[in-house]
Amino acid sequence: MDRRDTRVPQPDSGLNAELAQSMQMAISPVHKAALGTATGLVAGLMVAAATAFIVVLQPQPEPRLDLLSHYFYGYTVSWRGVAVGFFWAFLVGFVGGWFVAFVRNFVTAVWLFFVRTRAHFSGDFLDHI
Repeated sequence: MDRRDTRVPQPDSGLNAELAQSMQMAISPVHKAALGTATGLVAGLMVAAATAFIVVLQPQPEPRLDLLSHYFYGYTVSWRGVAVGFFWAFLVGFVGGWFVAFVRNFVTAVWLFFVRTRAHFSGDFLDHI
């Protein structure tokens, strides 16, 4: 008896098309520059907003945002620091987001390679030798 004859009947083809489309979206690569830009903008705006909040309201006790100057060259808690902090935080956020997208795309590609290879070698592979 042929192995293909024992398969379970496939459900409605519309459901298969919808499933195929959702799986395609789930495993499609993430755009590295887009994720990097989005992450950089969020990080930059957070640092700029926090710096502007401290400059405008001068809360007591003042948060130690000046410690960012150890990581961001030229950063101070001032209006100039808003721009410098935004620049450096955007740069760090961009690199972080780009790297996360790169790793995710790489892991997904390796996983797909192994899944496709396993599917190729399973079943009636030995019948063709």
